[in-house]
Amino acid sequence: MKHALSGKMVIAGIGQTAFGKLAGRDTVSLNVEAISQALGDAGVDKAAVDALYVKAPTSRFEMMYAQKLAEALGIQPRIGGIWDHGGASNISMISQAVMAIDAGQCEIAIVALADNPATGTRQAYEKAWGDDAVFGWFGTPAGYAMIAQRHMQQWGTTSDQLGAIAVACRRHAAANPKAQLRKPLTLDQYRESRWIVEPLRRDDCCLVSDGAAAVIVMSAKKAAQLGAHRAVPILGFGQGQTSWDVALRPDLTTTAAAISAKTAFAMASLTPADMDVAQLYDCFTICPLMTLEDYGFCAKGQGGSFVQGGNIELGGQLPLNTSGGLLSETGMPGLQLVLEGVRQMRAESVNQVKGARRCVVSNQGGIMHTHSTLILGEPQ
Repeated sequence: MKHALSGKMVIAGIGQTAFGKLAGRDTVSLNVEAISQALGDAGVDKAAVDALYVKAPTSRFEMMYAQKLAEALGIQPRIGGIWDHGGASNISMISQAVMAIDAGQCEIAIVALADNPATGTRQAYEKAWGDDAVFGWFGTPAGYAMIAQRHMQQWGTTSDQLGAIAVACRRHAAANPKAQLRKPLTLDQYRESRWIVEPLRRDDCCLVSDGAAAVIVMSAKKAAQLGAHRAVPILGFGQGQTSWDVALRPDLTTTAAAISAKTAFAMASLTPADMDVAQLYDCFTICPLMTLEDYGFCAKGQGGSFVQGGNIELGGQLPLNTSGGLLSETGMPGLQLVLEGVRQMRAESVNQVKGARRCVVSNQGGIMHTHSTLILGEPQ
């Protein structure tokens, strides 16, 4: 039996900037551009907005950033603030907005993120993680490489199977005029790309990108009153977190994604078999592979075989990251996946999955520390 909140709230509008190197743009101006587009898409005047949730810019954290953004927008939100679950923040913020609207704390919420590491500072991405940096475990890629290495050892996953994800995402991005990286990628080219941290190659790693994205959340009833006919229902959501750093985890090949997905699917009264398309967080290729397993699309250890043979490409069993994902559309952390999920449900994607009625979206933060899941349905 689905939860009472399932389908009660909607994403009524979406917006984004260009992705890539946007010299001279700060995160506030990028957020304002994406939010303005989202408000226009929803047909909502900014004066009606009474909640603002914004992800902390990874590159340069600022206290009271949400208030700074609200001032730039010219709005006076009742609730909201700045959020930090890493890349899991976006769906977490959407979830909080849904619950706040249901509780009568607000009616129309903006959820947004912006960052500019490509032309600003990459310090947050280059810093040491934890005390083990002195021994050579330095930066985010090393943590994911350790997880990938363990998955390969434990389950026999191969480099070519990771490459199948990179090739699929690039193929989808090649058809997306807004994608940052549209150059086609073959498996042979993937094999030739240089190591970043073995077993991860350059094409296993996401882009570094400037840009912003935003969504407008409200009740289905409010959307109908405003005439927002392309509003996409939020059928389910969930979260899962681990407090253990990578080196301390008893199991490197199972993540909190399993808890997050179980919660979201139960809320929607749906199963993985009901999903027509997936937008899964792909900061590194090992991430969506393990997410497919933890979400129940395949058994643990079978993610490698699941992604091969075109199974995750258009026309396959489960088309994955149809706008290119973090690997090829933009390295921005996660909200762009929600936007593509909305486009798929509206039948507006440049890589539209024919007859798609259900979409699952994942977000992840840290080195598989935090996870959030969103299930979307077709407009009613």
